[in-house]
Amino acid sequence: MALSLTLPTANGALAPYALRGTAPVKPDAGVKFNRIAYSAAHVVADPLAAVDPWLQAAVDWDTTIAYRRHLFSLGLGVAEAMDTAQRGMGLDWPTSLELIRRSLDAAKDVPGALVASGCGTDHLNIDDVKSVDDVIRGYEEQMAAIEALGGKLIVMASRALARVAKSPADYERVYDRILSQAKQPVVLHWLGDMFDPALAGYWGTKDVDAAMDTAVGIIAAHPEKVDGIKISLLDKDKEIAMRRRLPKGVRMYTGDDFNYAELIAGDGFGDEPTHGKSDALLGIFDAIAPAASAALGALAQGNTEKFHAILGPTVPLSRHIFAAPTRFYKTGVVFMAWLNGHQKHFTMVGGQQSTRSLPHFAELFRLADAANLLEQPELAVRRMKTLLALHGVEG
Repeated sequence: MALSLTLPTANGALAPYALRGTAPVKPDAGVKFNRIAYSAAHVVADPLAAVDPWLQAAVDWDTTIAYRRHLFSLGLGVAEAMDTAQRGMGLDWPTSLELIRRSLDAAKDVPGALVASGCGTDHLNIDDVKSVDDVIRGYEEQMAAIEALGGKLIVMASRALARVAKSPADYERVYDRILSQAKQPVVLHWLGDMFDPALAGYWGTKDVDAAMDTAVGIIAAHPEKVDGIKISLLDKDKEIAMRRRLPKGVRMYTGDDFNYAELIAGDGFGDEPTHGKSDALLGIFDAIAPAASAALGALAQGNTEKFHAILGPTVPLSRHIFAAPTRFYKTGVVFMAWLNGHQKHFTMVGGQQSTRSLPHFAELFRLADAANLLEQPELAVRRMKTLLALHGVEG
């Protein structure tokens, strides 16, 4: 007999729902990917810590690092201390640095494990930032700390820079300074304002094409220092256009949580391999990790049909998790981890579990089932019923 429960609908009614998904696909052991794939990983809060959740970050370190080991076991890299980990949205810089340290230590036990770590300016009091030089000093402080641990940098977009920069030239100055000092090639990060409204007009203009010109110019001036760029604009055409303009060997890491399947598969454009496909640095890979791994394995074996068959059904779920206000997507990622038994509770740093409605979670549950992503269906149903009961829905 199928597992069932009562779920709210979009119009506020209640309706019975019976699970119909199949067992999650398991990746083939030992398959090497032909794409670099980072999962931007979430942090697990410590619900027993006596803190003020809106003001202080309390992390369950053991469970947080165990989840990174889970991602490593699936062949996925970890993009550490990014916005998926609530960086700048509950997770402060000292805690972020400790997270980076622990993640790098865990990776040492896993041959070939990839970790790249977010480097930003979020430790600065933004009201005290008066100049581009202040931004540069902020970046340099975090760069030094991460590189002292042996970490590879993801140079995150800076709210402080977006606030004080007066022109594209200010961005060129900052990134020229940072890239010239980097000890190893970095990943740049262009995060759209749908993810963080404070980043509106990044690269010195609200014209996306003109902003792209500035970013491409910065990369072209330092191609040996740039491994790639992650763009999160939720616009596949813009990503493809920029991908085709990147210098030889510089990768496009898709951050498009709406269109990742087709962008990773690629279009085969041009003679330069990196112009015809995207690698991946995605928050949704945290929530769909086994499917992402299995799909990437199929792609590496030349089975594009299987790749799309596995990954395609996950796209509606991702579009729901990343629906506007997009910055609240972290709540859906952590909800999936709770449903699938990777953590014992649905509590988040900053109390962010409250940012989505019960109907949103109900639809997320349906879409996860449809995408065959419920790893332990009985547990998922029990936990969904717990959430329903907390909202006054019994049955």
